[in-house]
Amino acid sequence: MNNRSSIELARNYVTLSNNHKLDLIKPLFATDATYHSAFFGGFQGVDAIYAMMTGFFTRFPDACWEVAAYEAIENNGVAFTFIMAGTDTATGEQVRRHGLERIYFTAEGLIQHIEVGKPEE
Repeated sequence: MNNRSSIELARNYVTLSNNHKLDLIKPLFATDATYHSAFFGGFQGVDAIYAMMTGFFTRFPDACWEVAAYEAIENNGVAFTFIMAGTDTATGEQVRRHGLERIYFTAEGLIQHIEVGKPEE
């Protein structure tokens, strides 16, 4: 896999997330994928990740991510900073959160690991 294809895969993942297409996002993950978020904790396996995402989009039904640029990094990875905006249905408040995300892909182009950190991490 080359840097360009990794970036295209990450861009596609963000686009599908912005469109809340969970049925199209789930097959992007390797079955043994892992996900760790400084905001929401850790998840192992595609089913656990899918359940977390379902809960997230229920809590933030209008969530949207702004990404200015994607950067290829080591190990078939892509890093980018983002701004997530949405309404938290638990509180009714508008949320605007900055973060740093790293997505690592398998040689076959599936998501192996996602690491979401706060911008200062």
